[in-house]
Amino acid sequence: MKKFLTAAIITTTAVFSLSNAEAQSKFGYISTEELISIMPETKKADSNLTQFRTALVQNAQDKESTLQSAIEKFNKDSVTMSGSVKDVKRGELQKMLTDLQSEDQRIQQQLRARQEELIAPINKKAFDAIQAVAKESGYTYVFEKNALLVAPPGEDVLPLVAKKLNVKVPVKGQAPANRGQQRLAPADNK
Repeated sequence: MKKFLTAAIITTTAVFSLSNAEAQSKFGYISTEELISIMPETKKADSNLTQFRTALVQNAQDKESTLQSAIEKFNKDSVTMSGSVKDVKRGELQKMLTDLQSEDQRIQQQLRARQEELIAPINKKAFDAIQAVAKESGYTYVFEKNALLVAPPGEDVLPLVAKKLNVKVPVKGQAPANRGQQRLAPADNK
C-alpha cells in the first residue's frame, strides 16, 4: 500500500509538472517569406542578381553575334578555300555552335549559384533574428506560418523580428515594394 501511495504521488506530481510545463509553453508563428521580402538586403540581392543576369545574357548575345559573323565570313570566303581548310573551318563553326547551344544551361547554373550565394546570408540573418526574438520573448516554439494547417494558439512574431532587424512591416492589405515578384529567381532568358 505504501508503494502504491508513493507511486500515485510521484505520478500525480509528474502529471501536474507536465501540465504546468505545457501551460508555460509560448507559441509563435512567422512567415519567413514575408520577413525576407521586407528586408532591405533582399532588394539589394534582387538588383545584384538582375545585373548579373543582364551581363550573362549580353555575353551570350555577343557569342551569338560572333558566330553569325563567322558563318557569314565562312560563306563569303569558302569559294577560295581548299577542301581541307573548309573542313577545319566547319569544325570550328560547329564547336562555336555547340558552345552557344549549351550557353542557356550554363547561364541557369550560374544564376542558381549566384542566387544561393546572395540569399544564404539573408536567410541566416532572418533565422538569427527569429532565434533572438524567440529567446528574448520567451517563445518555446516558433512555427512557419505558411506550413501549418492546424497549430496551437500563438502570436505572429513578424512585428517583433522586423523591429529587431529595423525594418518596417507593411500595413495589412499593403504589399511590400518588391512583393509579388519572384525574388531571386533565375530568368529563362539566354
